[in-house]
Amino acid sequence: MQEEAGLAVVSDGEMRRLSFQSQLPEAVDGFGEFDLDAFLWGDWIGDDETGDRRVERPRTLGVIDKLRRRRYVCADEFSYLKGITDHIPKVSLPSPSLFANFWSQEHSSHVYPSLDSFLADVVQILSEEVSELIRLGATYIQLDAPHYPLLLDANTRAFYESRGWTLDRWLSTGIELDNAVIGDVSSDITFSMHLCRGNQQSRWLVEGGYDQIARQIFQNVKVHRLLLEYDDDRSGSFEPLRLVPDDKMVVLGLVSTKTGNLESKSSLIERVREASRFFPANQLAISPQCGFASSVAGNRLSVEEQQAKLRLVADVAEEVWG
Repeated sequence: MQEEAGLAVVSDGEMRRLSFQSQLPEAVDGFGEFDLDAFLWGDWIGDDETGDRRVERPRTLGVIDKLRRRRYVCADEFSYLKGITDHIPKVSLPSPSLFANFWSQEHSSHVYPSLDSFLADVVQILSEEVSELIRLGATYIQLDAPHYPLLLDANTRAFYESRGWTLDRWLSTGIELDNAVIGDVSSDITFSMHLCRGNQQSRWLVEGGYDQIARQIFQNVKVHRLLLEYDDDRSGSFEPLRLVPDDKMVVLGLVSTKTGNLESKSSLIERVREASRFFPANQLAISPQCGFASSVAGNRLSVEEQQAKLRLVADVAEEVWG
């Protein structure tokens, strides 16, 4: 479907995963028991059918033993995808500090006395994954990092700060961990980072522009492309794009995956032009704002609506950049 829509880069998505974040605990011993709520907790907004719904963080959630990799996290997924397409296959990994949710003083301190010691092992496993993916022929690897925009919300930030790190440290140390996973790799490999504000059953978790986190993330993380959520007013203005270094590309997530309503081509082109006031047009691109299904609990779009949105992305890209 992605190829037929005209996309140059294709993804195997979350087709084999409970959640975009679950492939690591599914491949690694030591995380203990977990279910979908381990990845869905928070104050969800925007559910017109049932109203806003809070999902509590599971009380028993916590890494309980030394992490030991049983298998590679997504190497098999990548090999399958690479074997069925002649397009560029992109593989996504979770940002390491996203797993702070799995560390707790109560359940984890006997094996990992501090959050830092736990995340060091997460980084090691993800670094080994990157090396294996590159060995298998991967040329485009993405880090999914929704926890950084979640720091914009006071309630969500309070949880992360309860793990023992201040806001500034969440950004500085989190980025150090991301860069450790990326490592020193060939210029033939493209790394990207996706920053969104929650995506589940057509809902979201937080609102607000990138202003508060833009300088540290945009200028310090060693990715080549920043995939930024910009599908509606929740995302703020394009002004933070002024802070993106000139050696990066910005992929504007202008096409919403939360609703089946199809954006107009002319309005998307105008949005790209607006963004180009703050960052060079030849270093911009367009994409959906997030995944159509970040977990088994997907968004409320039909297959036909998803197809139409992918075609629209490709059509706008062709008209703007050729």
